[in-house]
Amino acid sequence: MHTILERPVEENSMAIRPTFSPPPGPFTAPPSIPVIMGPKLIRADVPIVTGFIPAGALIPNNYVVPHRDPRTNKGYQRLPQETRINELAVDLRKGRVDLPTSILLNIRNREARRAFQDGVLNLSPLSESGVKLGYEPKFYVVDGQHRILALKRLIEEFEEERWSKYEIPFTCMLGATEEEEMDQFYIVNSKAKSVRTDLAYELLSQRAKDPEVMESLVERGRDWQVLAQNIVHQLGEKSPVWRGRIRFAAMEKGDTVMPSASMVSSLKQVLASPYFKALGEDHQVSILDAYWRGLRDIFPEAFDDATNFSIQKGIGVTVLHTILTQVVEIARSGGHSVTEAETYSKIVRKAVEQLEGENASGDPVSGLNFWRAAPLGAAGSFSSSAGRRVLIAKMQQRLPKISVQ
Repeated sequence: MHTILERPVEENSMAIRPTFSPPPGPFTAPPSIPVIMGPKLIRADVPIVTGFIPAGALIPNNYVVPHRDPRTNKGYQRLPQETRINELAVDLRKGRVDLPTSILLNIRNREARRAFQDGVLNLSPLSESGVKLGYEPKFYVVDGQHRILALKRLIEEFEEERWSKYEIPFTCMLGATEEEEMDQFYIVNSKAKSVRTDLAYELLSQRAKDPEVMESLVERGRDWQVLAQNIVHQLGEKSPVWRGRIRFAAMEKGDTVMPSASMVSSLKQVLASPYFKALGEDHQVSILDAYWRGLRDIFPEAFDDATNFSIQKGIGVTVLHTILTQVVEIARSGGHSVTEAETYSKIVRKAVEQLEGENASGDPVSGLNFWRAAPLGAAGSFSSSAGRRVLIAKMQQRLPKISVQ
């Protein structure tokens, strides 16, 4: 499926209602489409053709998306996501993306082989047989519904003539059954592996050098990911606390303790604060470096033996970055330097030293022992969303209060 290194979209109320029948309107056989015959499906003995199909040959009435209907157990497609359709339509209209990968179609008609003659695909000969069979010889969309629906939106809402001529690479099965379609849908969607998040962030940072890509990220509120990735790279290279501890894409684990993708995600709230937004990247890195050096001054053992402690792992980094904006405001209100490690060691000492909890054996632990990795420490027991909220609240309660003059 087409992607722009985008984050996964959850099923939600934005999903379009299921379509269990062809789009409304009369069937109009599309023009002959030049194609080449490929090998048959091995398991199904179904011939395949491939080529380029104009969007107007599919849209508006010549395709069917067989969405899954849980009431009848018919169909197999997931519901399309309005967000994905909108984003792709905008990117296509602004010339930001191409569609180089093939959509997968099927002509669900047992006489579909007749549609291929002399190097062209022509559905007209199937029209009469389609009536006899009780359905028209439309293209059933096995993979690629979001691309088709994005082009449909462009045809209906913008330049119909231009987008109707837009050619999409396609592969079409001739005469596969619904069960055989479902088989191919499962193979395409279960075997494909999404890009790892750490690699996606790194590629996104490189692609963001293109002004059009950056404009797209700003529109979607994802520009912070590029900045966070750059900051994490600088920390990994320059910070004495983080050098050699962050695991970037394609790196062996070695002595690293924190995946770069998790580090990037932990900075979202920090970079959203008005103060951080107003700073240059170098200054942001300086503050983060000073903050972590201040934390190291409190618990040097936890940083010298990072593998056996949680401070530089997911739970520790997440909660400590969450309280950072409050810590910075406390420092600024007191007139302290936000780029000195001593500032942070003084402000957060009680917040990290006075935490208490129970380890895996049920024994009470506190101070340095609280931050030991499981099963000896207790920090790991706060790794759920609810647990992180509790831990963050405990730490915030122990931070100094700002005096109002």
